[in-house]
Amino acid sequence: MKISYKWLKDYIATDLTPQQLEGVLTQTGLEIGSIEEVESIKGGLRGLVIGEVLTCEKHPNSDHLSKTTVDLGTEAPLPIVCGAPNVAAGQKVVVATVGTKLYSGEDEFVIKRSKIRGEESQGMICAEDEIGLGNGHDGIMVLPADALVGTPANEYFKVESDYSIEVDLTPNRIDGASHIGVARDLAAYLKQEKDIAYTKPSVDDFKVDDHSLEIPVEVGTPEACPRYAGVTISGIEIKESPEWLQNRLKTIGLNPINNVVDITNYVLFETGQPLHAFDADKITGNKVVVKTLAAGTKFVTLDETERELHEDDLMICNAQEGMCIGGVFGGVQSGVQDTTRNIFLESACFDPVYIRKTARRHGLNTDASFRFERGTDPNGVIYALKRAALLIKEIAGGKISSEIVDRYPQPIEDFKVDVSYTNIKRLIGKDLGAERIKLILEGLEIKIDSETEAGLSLSVPPYRVDVKREADVVEEILRIYGYNNVETPTKVNASLQYSALHDPVKIRKLMADMLTAQGFNEIWSNSLTKASYYENGETYKEEHTVKLFNPLSNDLGVMRQTLLFGGLEAIAYNANRQNADLRLYEFGNCYFYNNKDQASDRLKNYREEEHLAIFISGDKEKESWTTPQTGSSFFQLKSYAENLLAKMGLKNDKLNLESFSNELFSEGLTYSTRNGNKKIAEIGIVHPKLRKQFEIENQVYMADLAIDTIILEQKNNKTLFAELPKYPEVRRDLALLLNKGVPFGQIRELAFKVERKLLRSVDLFDVYEGPGIPEGKKSYAVSFTLRDDEKTLKDKQIDKIMQKLIFQFDKELDAKLR
Repeated sequence: MKISYKWLKDYIATDLTPQQLEGVLTQTGLEIGSIEEVESIKGGLRGLVIGEVLTCEKHPNSDHLSKTTVDLGTEAPLPIVCGAPNVAAGQKVVVATVGTKLYSGEDEFVIKRSKIRGEESQGMICAEDEIGLGNGHDGIMVLPADALVGTPANEYFKVESDYSIEVDLTPNRIDGASHIGVARDLAAYLKQEKDIAYTKPSVDDFKVDDHSLEIPVEVGTPEACPRYAGVTISGIEIKESPEWLQNRLKTIGLNPINNVVDITNYVLFETGQPLHAFDADKITGNKVVVKTLAAGTKFVTLDETERELHEDDLMICNAQEGMCIGGVFGGVQSGVQDTTRNIFLESACFDPVYIRKTARRHGLNTDASFRFERGTDPNGVIYALKRAALLIKEIAGGKISSEIVDRYPQPIEDFKVDVSYTNIKRLIGKDLGAERIKLILEGLEIKIDSETEAGLSLSVPPYRVDVKREADVVEEILRIYGYNNVETPTKVNASLQYSALHDPVKIRKLMADMLTAQGFNEIWSNSLTKASYYENGETYKEEHTVKLFNPLSNDLGVMRQTLLFGGLEAIAYNANRQNADLRLYEFGNCYFYNNKDQASDRLKNYREEEHLAIFISGDKEKESWTTPQTGSSFFQLKSYAENLLAKMGLKNDKLNLESFSNELFSEGLTYSTRNGNKKIAEIGIVHPKLRKQFEIENQVYMADLAIDTIILEQKNNKTLFAELPKYPEVRRDLALLLNKGVPFGQIRELAFKVERKLLRSVDLFDVYEGPGIPEGKKSYAVSFTLRDDEKTLKDKQIDKIMQKLIFQFDKELDAKLR
């Protein structure tokens, strides 16, 4: 939000410079993003001077140029070549001297000493559009005869200079979204050192002139509109706003439209209260009704876009149809036009949730919705209405032609908060003293209802929507007192804490370091995601999503159940920017809702889990003359995931492996514990249909590790030490012919059942399907490593073990030797 330095000083008498103001406001919680000097005419007419044309004769070398001499009040007149057809001796004109910058939109050019067709020219006689004083370019600008030669143009035209101050409002500080709001904070801060207060323009002169245009108001949805007020003004004249009003709006980045609309914008940025003016003659049935309309109703807004209304969109209607989306955007038919003569002026307080949802549904973000979404002051409604009505009478003429209609059935009470001096001192870290605390609260318009030795009972005005607890009040006191005024302690207090053997932070760091060392990059995805990802899902069901009551947008409506979709978004984003060879990982929480029992504690229906997602896609390595182009594979990711699990003490011999497939993965493996059957990890190939949804061409492989389960399982691990083996290992290989449906895991598991003592490892080093292999069969080349820690193995003993393995493979798996 932008404010004007000069405009701000209308409400508080301060001699602080804009730069000093920046420090004060930032310290009080209204952080200043930038300060920019703004002039009512771009460039401020610097370098331009009022002059008089002394002589004017035809240029000797041109039919359309004139050779002039111009008196600027200096020692000698300047020779200037001019191309305007209306230039003549005796005229008072505006002259741009050598070195002056002139602006045309975003372009600028500098006046230089030059020769034009052989004649010297030391300046330029200007047309009004060349210096930003109008659009005319038929000829030079001719001033009245009484214009004084040598007067700087910025003085003659009364160019205003101001500073536009960008305030970076946080969502909780909507009370500062106006010039009066900023002045209030500034006064509260300065009041600690000197007697100062901010002032609001008086509306005591407001009075009803007649009752010729009474328009009744009905509020059909009071829960969405706690307060609605309006008044009529008749006999107005729509025209351009006066220069002072236009300059104020331009300084804060608004384009003037007409006097009535400009006044509603002016009062909005003055008080923080949005207003809306309706053409009273277009209010069919002479009645205003605040209500919702049926879902699917068509409505055309001011931007001439037809929108389909939701059943909860609050509308300002006449007797027949909608005129405005309440608090968000006006309608194309009921707005103020050049022909408007009578208006109905609206000032209201709308429920923030209704406005926020409507604005998000229609993708609208206006100055009004910005304020209503965060909560406006219900007690400022009438003041803003009277202020705008008086300005309209002053600038647009007309008469106030009705009493103020004020529908406020349930007045909003002040927030009641108790604070103790002990807690104020504890939270701030400094004893400010009771008198200073009360002075700050007074400056913030927080009323002290009663006081004891222990503390205060307060009434907080409703416009401070973020101050409802004791801690909130303490924060208000601290920000006005000044964070920088709380001294840093000279000693540091520290405590020793016992750290558990299995520190989750260290475990995550170890896993991240392992992946980073393998060339992976860490990504962070938003935990809020699209609800559409879970529609008609089987693995992650839609009814298990945690939904937001007030989502920022449709794309951020639910909390994620899996890290898969965020990872695919990152892969698609990179692939679309010529970065398709990816290794990514992400630590993140996933959220689940399971409403089994409506009568039970609702919090128990929510579950949160931490996961680690690993993704690979594209080529395995960058292609070079020594490295052929090879795509990533499932087994490449499998090795990364299994190495991580092994580092955590979860080797394959401690886990159950099962194959799976679903709508998300065309095929994959699930790793789970043998005792308790807890899922540890899943590794899979992302389904082609899902890749097509994200427009990803390359295969994508994902591993999903359950971090919470891994940490729990690791606690059961014990580190054992053993001497290095003294006796050699022996390896034997078998080529087994099996049915295609038999996984390697079954061979490995069966082998360890047959030989528990001497068998050390079982590994698969080749898989073959092709010529020589019967239909429906495959060939596994499997290695078996044997070792006896007490003696050297002999061939007879080794052969006996291998025969037992071959027999069991044949019996249990129908495996034949090739």
